[in-house]
Amino acid sequence: MILVTGGAGFIGANFVLDWLAGQDEPVVNLDKLTYAGNMENLAALKTDSRHVFVQGDIADGGLVAELLARYQPRAVINFAAESHVDRSILGPEAFIQTNIVGTFRLLEAVRAYWNGLASGPKQGFRFLHVSTDEVYGSLSRETPAFTESNAYEPNSPYSASKAASDHLVRAYHHTYGVPVLTTNCSNNYGPYHFPEKLIPLMIVNALAGKALPVYGDGQQIRDWLYVKDHCSAIRRVLEGGGPGEVYNVGGWNEKPNIEIVQTICALLDELRPRQAGGSYTSQITFVKDRPGHDRRYAIDAHKLERELGWKPAETFETGIRKTVQWYLDNPDWVSRVQSGAYREWTDRQYGQTAESVV
Repeated sequence: MILVTGGAGFIGANFVLDWLAGQDEPVVNLDKLTYAGNMENLAALKTDSRHVFVQGDIADGGLVAELLARYQPRAVINFAAESHVDRSILGPEAFIQTNIVGTFRLLEAVRAYWNGLASGPKQGFRFLHVSTDEVYGSLSRETPAFTESNAYEPNSPYSASKAASDHLVRAYHHTYGVPVLTTNCSNNYGPYHFPEKLIPLMIVNALAGKALPVYGDGQQIRDWLYVKDHCSAIRRVLEGGGPGEVYNVGGWNEKPNIEIVQTICALLDELRPRQAGGSYTSQITFVKDRPGHDRRYAIDAHKLERELGWKPAETFETGIRKTVQWYLDNPDWVSRVQSGAYREWTDRQYGQTAESVV
């Protein structure tokens, strides 16, 4: 048995689905079900007895302790997080509460549980904390990619809160001996991605005939990782990673945001041409850049490859095609996650600053 936190969100749900598709070991799935947590992501497991879902908060130490005592998991994988930079700028408190306070209380419950295990289970237990490359800050075009030894230089409330959670995880290993693992991943994309992030937002807006909002000049560079590759990396780290170690997970796909948007437009031009004719690129709209927008992230994943033999299976070209096709095949999922609150947020974030580009 493993315990997954945040397993109804984008990455967590993909992990749970992939885990149970590949093996019979049961999963206890703890998720608060905020706006980004969606039980429809887990619809395929509705009658699967290997999946035990519990609605709750990682900051509820009593609940976490109860679940640990009842199910006796051999590992905890922590996906639970507030994860959107723009939302953290508008309202940072939720990020502090979930990413810092929540991680602290989760670690406290895990520490007590781990201390009470018999020697065999205690030696085999792992706590895997899923984090982000954004904790490392921003890179220039010429600077080498982030390695695990890079100093932390977070530039947004989101990345600062994740950096704090990483430090807590490290401290619980070095102070208390808790056998932790940390992964820092690059930008994920793929199925079940809530349409506030760049790739699903572009797909959804394009199909709806809406503007495709691109911050600033669109030259912000990110490394892109197909979510199922990320899931396979986490499984490999859980299986073979050394306690206390940090592993960067990247897709070896550095691309500027405007190129991502243009690629999506080209795929939609091919797979779902506009009824009015012309290219979806005509919908691209540049908007005022967000405060403190990091210019470039890049992950050096050589340690994970060298020590654990992991490489991504997808190129960006294969992964983005699969992603666009998934959104084309699942319009009902998209329409149901776009609540009134979501529409109000996107209007507030992008609607007042759009400037059309011919």
